Amino acid sequence: MARTRQRRGTKRATMTDVARRAEVATSTVSLYLRAPGEVSPRLGSRIQHAIDELHYVPNRMAGALAAAQTRVVGVVVPSIVNSFFAETVTTLQDRLQAAGHQTLLGHTDYDEGREEDLVRTFLSWSPAAMVLTGLHHNRATRRMLEATDIPVVEMWELGPQPIDRLVGFSHGDVGRLQTRHLIAGGAREIAFIGARLERDHRAAQRAEGYAETVRSHSWLAAPEIIDAGPQGSTDAAGAAFRALFERRPAIDGVVLSNDLVALGVLFEAQRLAVAVPDRVGLIGFGGLDFGRNSVPALSTVAPPRREIGDHVAEQLLARLEGRAEPPGRVDLGFELIARDSTRPPAARAAV
Repeated sequence: MARTRQRRGTKRATMTDVARRAEVATSTVSLYLRAPGEVSPRLGSRIQHAIDELHYVPNRMAGALAAAQTRVVGVVVPSIVNSFFAETVTTLQDRLQAAGHQTLLGHTDYDEGREEDLVRTFLSWSPAAMVLTGLHHNRATRRMLEATDIPVVEMWELGPQPIDRLVGFSHGDVGRLQTRHLIAGGAREIAFIGARLERDHRAAQRAEGYAETVRSHSWLAAPEIIDAGPQGSTDAAGAAFRALFERRPAIDGVVLSNDLVALGVLFEAQRLAVAVPDRVGLIGFGGLDFGRNSVPALSTVAPPRREIGDHVAEQLLARLEGRAEPPGRVDLGFELIARDSTRPPAARAAV
C-alpha cells in the first residue's frame, strides 16, 4: 500500500532559523539573499550551507503581508500544449476558483531541473497548496516539498511513496491493455513507438507494460521499443514507423505512446500503402478528439483527464477547508476505446 505523508506540526524554516544555524545576524542573511556579492565569501558559504540543510525557501510575501495566507495553488505540468493536461488543469482551476482560490501554472517540458526551479519559485510566494504531475522529481524538489506544511498532490500517476496525496492511474496497466488488445485481434509481431522516453516517465511505464505483456506470450516475436525522439512530432513518429517497417516487414501491430504519435504513424502507413488495420493494427493513448475522426478512426486508451482535475481539487479543498479528507491515494483507472485502427477479437481466428 502506498505511504501517505503524515501532517507535521512544524512550520517551514524561517530566515531567523537560517541566521541561527549560520551564526550570523538575520540582516546578513537578508543581504545575502538580496545581493550575495555584498556578503563575504566566508559568511556566504555558511549561510548557503544553512539554507541547504534547512531546505529554506524565501517568503516573498513576508515583507508586505507578514501574516497573510495566500489563496494561490501552484500547479506544475509537463506541457501546456498537450491537451491531456489542459483538460485536467481547466477542471482543477474551475473548482478552485469557485472556492475562492487561484492557480499559478508552470510547465517543465519534462525537465526535472526546470520543475525544481518552478517549485522553488512557487513556494517562495507562500502558496496554499502545490500540485505536481507524476511521482518522478529530483532530490531537491522532493526535499523542498517534504519540508513544507502545505497540501501537496501528485497527479496522473500511481506508485509508492508519494510526497503527500496521489490521484491517477497505472501507466504500466495501460501498456498491458493496449498490447492485449492487439493480441486479441490476431497480432503476432508487435512493436512500441514512443517519444522522449528518457524524460517522460509515464510513457516509459507504458512501454514497459507493453514489453512485459509481449514477453509473457511465448508465441509472439520479441518486443522492440523505439524512441522517436525528444520532440514527439508526427513527422518523427512517421519516420520511426517507416524505418521499422523496412527493417521488420512482418510487423502487424504497433502500440503508440500517445495519440499524436499514433497519428504520425497512421499518416506514414497510408503513404506506404500499408493497410490499417488489415496489415497492421495501431492503438494510441490519450483519447484525443481527433482520433474518432481520423481515417480509419483511431483505437486508443482514454485517461480520465477531467476526473483527475476534479479529484485533485477535492483533495485540496477538503484539507484547506478543514473538512474530512478523502483517501490519500485515488486510482481512477482508464477506458479502452476500440475503433477501426485495430481488428476486433473475432478476427484472431482468421489470422
